[in-house]
Amino acid sequence: MSTISQSVGKITTHILQRMKNNQEKITMLTAYDYSTARLLEMAGVEVILVGDSAANVMAGFKTTLPITLDQMIYHASSVVRAVERALVVVDLPFGTYQGNSKEALCSAIRIMKESGADAVKLEGGKEIVESIDRILTAGIPVMGHLGLTPQSINKFGTYAVRAIEKEEADRLVKDALLLEKTGCFGIVLEKIPANLAAKVAQTVNIPIIGIGAGGEVDGQVLVFHDMMGITQQFSPRFLRRYHNLTQEITSAIEQYIKDVKSLDFPNKKEQY
Repeated sequence: MSTISQSVGKITTHILQRMKNNQEKITMLTAYDYSTARLLEMAGVEVILVGDSAANVMAGFKTTLPITLDQMIYHASSVVRAVERALVVVDLPFGTYQGNSKEALCSAIRIMKESGADAVKLEGGKEIVESIDRILTAGIPVMGHLGLTPQSINKFGTYAVRAIEKEEADRLVKDALLLEKTGCFGIVLEKIPANLAAKVAQTVNIPIIGIGAGGEVDGQVLVFHDMMGITQQFSPRFLRRYHNLTQEITSAIEQYIKDVKSLDFPNKKEQY
C-alpha cells in the first residue's frame, strides 16, 4: 500500500502535515555535505536537517555554539545541491536570532537565498516568538525545537533529560502550543520523558519530531554520524547504531596502507 510520502514528488511542510493527519511516521536525518545528502535522498528520508551539530561532528567542537552563519550556509548549500525530493531544514546558529528579531529575519533570509533550503529551525519557546513571527512574515517556514536545546548548554550546565519536573513540563507544553499558534510547521522535541512527548504530540496539531522523546510522536530524527557509528564518543540511551562504520573504514584504510607498503597496490591492471 502506497504511503503519502511515497506518492508525492517534493516533500513540503503541507505533506508533513498530511502525514501526521494520516498517522504516517516522518523520518529525518542530518547531513552536512553533498555525498551524505545524496545517500539520504536515494534512501527516501523525508526531511534532511542541516544541523548546527556540524560544529561537533564536522569541526570537532565540544558544543554547537562556535559554528557561524556563513558556515551553516556553506553546509546547507552542499546539501541542497544533492536533494530534489526531501525537505531541507537548516538550523539558525547560536547568536543569529536570540533577542533580535530583525537579525533573525536577516539570518533566515540569507540561509534561504544563499543555500536554497526549504525551512529554518530555531531553539526555544516564548523567548524567541518575536523572532519566529518576524521570519514568518517573509514567508519562510519555521520549525521549532524544545526540550534539551544544545545552544543553551551553558545555561543548563548538563545534557541531562529535560522537563522531568512538573513546572518545566507544563512550560514545555505551553511553549509547544505557542509555537503552533505563532505559525511553526513542526517542532523537534529533544531528550524529554516519552509520556510528555506523547502528550505534546496529541495536544498540538502540527508534526512533532522526537530525538530521545519516545515513540509516540509523529517522527524521529538522529544525527547521521551517530547512527552510522562514525562517531563513537556519544552514546545516549536513545541512540540506535545501525552500523559501525568506524570499524569498517579503519579496517579498509589499514588494508590500503598494507597494500601500498607491500607493493600490492597498484597492480598492473590498476595502472596505465
